Amino acid sequence: MTEKKNAEFLTKKEPFEAEKDSLEHKGEQPEIKDEQDAHLECEPEIVEPDADKNDASAQAVLSAEDKSAISGAVSDLRAAAELLTYDGDRKTVAGAAPHMSGMPVERELVFGNDDPRDAALAEKPISEDVAWTGRIFNVNRLRVELPDGRVALRDVVRHPGAVAVVALTDEGRICLVRQYRTAIDRVTIELPAGKLDPGEDPLDCAHRELLEETGMQAEKMAFLTSIATSDGFTDEIIHIYMATGLTFVGSDPDADEFINVDLVEVSELIDAVLDGRIEDAKTVVGALLCDSISRRLQAS
Repeated sequence: MTEKKNAEFLTKKEPFEAEKDSLEHKGEQPEIKDEQDAHLECEPEIVEPDADKNDASAQAVLSAEDKSAISGAVSDLRAAAELLTYDGDRKTVAGAAPHMSGMPVERELVFGNDDPRDAALAEKPISEDVAWTGRIFNVNRLRVELPDGRVALRDVVRHPGAVAVVALTDEGRICLVRQYRTAIDRVTIELPAGKLDPGEDPLDCAHRELLEETGMQAEKMAFLTSIATSDGFTDEIIHIYMATGLTFVGSDPDADEFINVDLVEVSELIDAVLDGRIEDAKTVVGALLCDSISRRLQAS
């Protein structure tokens, strides 16, 4: 008996549902009295376009002369942008030298002006303006003529240059400084280094920076090499020296320098360079040079 009543209850329709079925059967829509149901059942309103607005739009259609003027202006802008950008799409220009010599060729290293092919690679400066001035370096914008005759813009960081010192103790250890580098947001392990003051000789700068950062005075300071730190965007050159005959007299770092100084075995430094724990470029170069010199001396 209970199951029968439950079945009747489940199949029994509310008055509104019964009315709805009756009206739908007749092709009519029921009157919706509940506000929430009305929101669910209402058809979207179709808004007819305003004839007056259509007339105004029709009047705003550009004439053929206006279209031609706009098209010409756009073409001029595109041509100007093409002259000032170089996106790697190398175009063939009549009379221009080829961009590449073809297949790589086995040959001896040639430097300076000894390779006649280099003349076809050079860019000709047209103008240079200071785009930004900083405390340590400036950013200049250069307009240059490419080998194929097109014009490109180059942003260059103008830097006064710097030195780095491989300071080797009599016990065969190297002085390294630990300091925080804001640009890469971590503490790095590096050779003592610093930028050149205006007109300063790199050798004098090497003695000064070694003393300021490590407190060491060097009896001898030998030039090792110079490196372009990132010649794709800056003219910074770091001159690397080797210092020997070290005596500790007390450090005097700049007011904004917070550093620790360690003395490590050369072999330990080389291992750290080879496995990637040392990533500072000048330190990598200095360490490998020191190792190479040491091996050559031992071999001789």
